[in-house]
Amino acid sequence: MPLYKRKPFPLAEKPKDLKPQDQVFEIRFTKEIFRDYRDYLSRINFYRRRVWTCKVTGRGNLTYEEALISERNAIQKVQQIPKELIPLVLSDVQFSMLTLKDLVNSIAEKFQGQLLEGSELYGMKNNHAFPCKIIKIREEDATTKFEVVWLDKDKKVSGNALINAEDLITKLPFTRATLKSFIRESTYRNGPWVLHDKLARKYGISTNPPKELEGMISLRDGLVVYNRKRKNVEDEHGDQARSVKSVTSLSGKNADGEYKKQKKQIKFPIDDLLLDLTEDDQKLTERPSPSRDFNVPMDSVGDLLMVWDFCTSFGKLLHLSPFSLEDFRCALCHKDSNVVLVVECHSALLRLLMKDNGKFSLSVQSKKRKPKITLITWAEYLCDFLEMIGVDDLCSHITTIKRGHYGLLDIRIKLSIFKELLAQALETVLFRMKLDENYDQRMAFAATRRGEAIEEGRKRREEKECLKAESEGKELAGSGATENTANNFAEPTEVNLAEENGNVSKKLDKSLTSEVKSSSENSEDEQATVATQKKNVKKQRADTKAIIDGTNDSSKRKIHKQMKEDIKETIENKTTEQRKEYLEREIEKRFIRHSPLGKDRDYNRYWLFQHDERIFIESSDSTQWGYYSSKEELEAFMGSLNPNGVRERALKKQLQKHYDKICSELQKKSKELALRIAMEEAVLRRSTRVRASPRDNPALAFLKYENKWKED
Repeated sequence: MPLYKRKPFPLAEKPKDLKPQDQVFEIRFTKEIFRDYRDYLSRINFYRRRVWTCKVTGRGNLTYEEALISERNAIQKVQQIPKELIPLVLSDVQFSMLTLKDLVNSIAEKFQGQLLEGSELYGMKNNHAFPCKIIKIREEDATTKFEVVWLDKDKKVSGNALINAEDLITKLPFTRATLKSFIRESTYRNGPWVLHDKLARKYGISTNPPKELEGMISLRDGLVVYNRKRKNVEDEHGDQARSVKSVTSLSGKNADGEYKKQKKQIKFPIDDLLLDLTEDDQKLTERPSPSRDFNVPMDSVGDLLMVWDFCTSFGKLLHLSPFSLEDFRCALCHKDSNVVLVVECHSALLRLLMKDNGKFSLSVQSKKRKPKITLITWAEYLCDFLEMIGVDDLCSHITTIKRGHYGLLDIRIKLSIFKELLAQALETVLFRMKLDENYDQRMAFAATRRGEAIEEGRKRREEKECLKAESEGKELAGSGATENTANNFAEPTEVNLAEENGNVSKKLDKSLTSEVKSSSENSEDEQATVATQKKNVKKQRADTKAIIDGTNDSSKRKIHKQMKEDIKETIENKTTEQRKEYLEREIEKRFIRHSPLGKDRDYNRYWLFQHDERIFIESSDSTQWGYYSSKEELEAFMGSLNPNGVRERALKKQLQKHYDKICSELQKKSKELALRIAMEEAVLRRSTRVRASPRDNPALAFLKYENKWKED
C-alpha cells in the first residue's frame, strides 16, 4: 500500500446497508465506494496529488495510482532473486547497521561470480554465449566441472553439456535495484535492519538481537525499537511536558475590533486540477481548437503516426529514404496495389527480418524463394509473413493480397499488418545493435556537451572573481591615496612622513596583489578539488554500471573515452555557438525513442516528431487526435497554459525550448503549402485540350516517391 508522509494511509470503509438500486461512486484503483459525490471527488483529487511514496522502492512525488503500479512492478522484480539465495541474503540483512547503499554493495560483492546449483547464467558454446542453468557440480581430478542444460528464449531445455568454469560467464544473478526493493519489502525498520517475523521464521533466521546491539535496541510489543533519549521527559507525576503551538495566525483588527484570520499561502506549482480560476488566470488566452482532418479513421491515427515515425527515424537501418506523413497517408489510402512507397516500406521491414535469420528467414528458405524482394514478388513474401504469425484477423486477407488486390484492403487492416511487422522488427538483433550504438554515441555527445557547459561555467566564475578582485584593489588603493593626501596637507613640512606614506601605499599594493594571487590560487585549488571529486563520482558510476551489466572490463569505457576524444577533435576549431548547434544536431540524429513534450491539465499528451513540424495532441484515453499547424495557433496555445499547474508549467517550458525550431519549420511549411495551392490552381486553369499527366498534380506527389537508400 502506498505511503503518505511515510505512513500507511487507511482506505475509506464500505458504506453500510447498501442496496442494489443505490447510486454510488467507486474509485477504480482502490475499489472504495462513496455515496456522496463530493466525498468521492475530494478523495480522488487527493489521490491525484503527488504526495505518495512507493512502499517497496521508496520513490516519492507520485500519485496514488503511480505508487501502486511502482509497487506491483517492484514486487515482480523482487521475484527474480533465485530461491536458493534468499536465505543467504536475508541472513546478511538481519540486524545490519549499514546504510541501504552499503548493504546492497556488500551483498552484491559477496554473490558476484558465485556458481551454485540452480543458477541461471550464460555459457560459451561454439564461441557464442547462450543461456544455461547449472544442474550439478562435479569434482573430477582436482578440477571442478559443471553440468548445465542449455535454455532457449522461452527457457525450455534444448540440450545439456559438461563444461569448465572458464566457459561460464559469471555475473550478479540479480540487479542492485532488485536487491534494494527486496530489502525494503522484507524489513519493517532500518538502523538496524530487522526482518518481518514471519519471513525470519520461514527461512530459519534468528530474531534475537546480537550482543553488540543489546544496549542500543530493545523489544517492545514484539517489535524491535531503537533506544533514544526522548525530548519530552516525564515528571514525577507521569505528566509529559508539551509545548502548545498556535494554529491560527492573526494578522490585524477589522472595523469591529475583531482579529481576522490570515489566509494560508499556496506554494505553486500544484496539481492542475486543484487550481481555481483567479484574476491572473483570466488573462490567459483562449485555447485554440486543434485541427482533426487526418482523412483516416480517428482510431487509426495513432497507428499511422507510429508506423510512419518508425520508418523515418530508422530509415538508414531499413535502407528506406524519408518521406512525409501526408505522402504515407495518401499511399495507404490509394487503391492501387503497387504504390511504390507502400511496397518499399513493406520490403524494407521484410528484408530486415530475413537478415535476422529468425523464423521468417527459415520459412522463406523452406519455400525456396529468391532472396531479393521486387515490385512483383513483395506480396508473396508478405503472405508468407502473415502465415508465419498466424493472426486470424489478418490471415483472412491473404487470399486478397495474393490476387493482387492489396490496395482494396481497409486502412485499419493495412496498419495492423505494419504493426505486426514492427513488432517482429523490434526483436531482431540488428535493431537492438542499432539501438545500443545510438545510445552509446548519444551518451558520448551528451557527456561532451556537459563538459562544454562545465568549462564555460568555470570561465565565467574566473572572470567574476578577477573583476571582483580588481574592484576591491581599486577601493583599497583609493582609500590609501586619500589618507596620504590628508597627511600631506596636515604636515607639509615633514618630508619623511610623505616618504613613509609612499612606502605604505607600495606595501598596500604589494599585499593587495599577493592577496589577489592567493585568492585566485585558492579558487583554482578548490575548483581542481571539485573537478577531481566529480571525476571520481563519474568513475564510480561507470564501474557500478559495468558491474550491473556483467561487464567489469574496461573495454567499453575505453571505447566511450575514444568517442569523446574524437568528438572534441571535431569541434576543436569551432566557435561556442557552433559547438552547441553541432552537439544538439548530432544528439537528435542518434534516435532512440520518442517521448511526449508534456501533458496539459486534462492529461492530454503533446507530441513533436523529427520529420514533421506540427504539434500533435493525443487525448488522455488515446481515442482522439488533433494538431496545431501554424505559428499563431502555437502562440495562442502557449498563452493558454497556466504556469501555476505542474503539468502545464512543464509543457510550456518544453515548448519554449523548441519554440524557434518549431516556428521556422511551420513558416517553411506554410510557404510550401501556398506554393502548392498556387500550382493546383494553375493546373485547374489549364485548357482541357492540353491534359497534364496525373503525376504532375501536387496531390499525387506520393506517386513520385523513389527509395534513394535502397540496397543494390
